[in-house]
Amino acid sequence: MDELRYPIGLFTYEGPYTPEQRTQLINNLALIPGQYRQAVEGLSEDLLEIPYREGGWTIRQVVHHVADSHMNGYIRTKLALTEANPTIKPYEEARWAELGDTFHTPIQESLDLLQHLHVRWANVFRAMQEADYQKTFFHPGSQQSVTLDYQLGNYDWHSRHHLAHITSLRERMGW
Repeated sequence: MDELRYPIGLFTYEGPYTPEQRTQLINNLALIPGQYRQAVEGLSEDLLEIPYREGGWTIRQVVHHVADSHMNGYIRTKLALTEANPTIKPYEEARWAELGDTFHTPIQESLDLLQHLHVRWANVFRAMQEADYQKTFFHPGSQQSVTLDYQLGNYDWHSRHHLAHITSLRERMGW
């Protein structure tokens, strides 16, 4: 495994989660936007253009990707809560990271978006009943139905995974 590509390892689902584990995962979800702010604090525009690894996304692309991904994750969560195993729309995340908004939007916009989005998303998860965590959406890419329990754990991992791209680069570079 490439330690630069997967600095915290690959996601493994260890569920179903207990209510206590879910509370911790939800709390993590609520706190992660502040951790991203800290991770990019003081970085110049030039430093935001440095990839976290050779062939990888720049710090700017990572921040905007997390916002894009988590918007999709939030919508998928709400779809699963309101429809019976809805088929979600996959998206080409690598191509999204190359669109003009990624390069021409200050990262502060995505940091603000993440802050507000995660408040809403954490509140959705907090309001769910035990049975809601077993509700699903169908992902046509993997040809699998995904439970909201899995979704919660996966996005906790996703948050920490990309945060580690930024923090490990800063550590390696001595910033």
